[in-house]
Amino acid sequence: MRKLLSNYINTFGGLSKEVWWLALITLINRAGTMVVPFLSLYLTNSLGFTLSDVGWIMSFFGLGAVVGSWLGGKLTDQIGYYKVMVLSLMASGLFFIILQFTTTFVGFCLGIFVLMILADMFRPAMLVALSSYSKPENRTRSITLIRLAINLGFSAGPALGGLIIFALSYNGLFWVDGITCISAGILLLNILHPRKAKVLEQIKVTNPTKAYTDSAFMILLVAMTLFGVAFFQLLSTLPLFYKDIHHLTEAEIGLLLGLNGFIIFILEMPLIKWLESSKNSISKLILVGVLLIALSFIVINLTGWVGALILGMILMTVGEMIVFPFSNSLALNRSIKGSQGQYMAYYTISFSIAHIFGHSIGMNLVANLGFKSTWYIITLIAVLSAVFILILMGMLKNERAILKESS
Repeated sequence: MRKLLSNYINTFGGLSKEVWWLALITLINRAGTMVVPFLSLYLTNSLGFTLSDVGWIMSFFGLGAVVGSWLGGKLTDQIGYYKVMVLSLMASGLFFIILQFTTTFVGFCLGIFVLMILADMFRPAMLVALSSYSKPENRTRSITLIRLAINLGFSAGPALGGLIIFALSYNGLFWVDGITCISAGILLLNILHPRKAKVLEQIKVTNPTKAYTDSAFMILLVAMTLFGVAFFQLLSTLPLFYKDIHHLTEAEIGLLLGLNGFIIFILEMPLIKWLESSKNSISKLILVGVLLIALSFIVINLTGWVGALILGMILMTVGEMIVFPFSNSLALNRSIKGSQGQYMAYYTISFSIAHIFGHSIGMNLVANLGFKSTWYIITLIAVLSAVFILILMGMLKNERAILKESS
């Protein structure tokens, strides 16, 4: 048991202290976004908005995330990741506090749009920072550590949010969200200031490649958008499937969804370290992960046995643990020859687009065709993502052949 624990701890070895600080800042920031899970309840119960109004507001939420990712990438290339991260944390913190005083429909649409622009500027800047603070051989595990921080933050956030609503009402959420974002910004100013932080890989490119001219990278984005459409059913249609078809209680659904976070927390870092030591290419590993997601939907569709839900969740979680870190690592590797902020912005936007359309696609398919047909269509979407990964693998193979001939 002691040896097992020692081996687990060793999987975190070799990461720079700056990456650990960045993970802590991300954890504080993500735990602080506890307004988001309760947003629809706040809008309907406290402000009296209709479900149609909530739908429009959530659309502005998604659009703000897209614009914020794009702007964050652009500003990162112009003024640097550090300034963008500080600006994002401080400004979004202040805007969280201000947003509670907005009570009109139009005002809230504009407010949530601006808030998400400010908040999502952080993501591409943070990924570029991660690249600078990581050695190339540790980059994928550094990404995995950040993912663990994000997952812990999203797990802790709703639980704390419920307690805050009980003690302080919904307005308390906005205050706590704002204060946590500002606190993360203050920590960033004191710990990761350029004069204090050690940059392991400073990348300067005189004539950077534009991300949209990198054909292989654009194929990766298409694949990740399709993958996201399939995977994000976990947050919308799958819980409905558990309740309406398998008649699980809210507590049982919570445990099943919690299994996802538990597996990630326990196994993701050892899994990534083991896969990194294998001889498989990053693109091949991404392909395996995407196919596991496709298989998870087939499994839950073949039988009404409740155990299939657990098996499906395990397959989906393992697929997620492989795809997200390695696709992120591949995007970072491609960005080294170009405008890093732009590359990371496009990468995060691909998942924002999947968020915007994925839930709507899933819900409409369920409403019109039922769950069984929906899962087959979602499986096909995941398989289509795998097809684009195969195309990407061919393009990367050609790149390596050309590079070998020219050297």
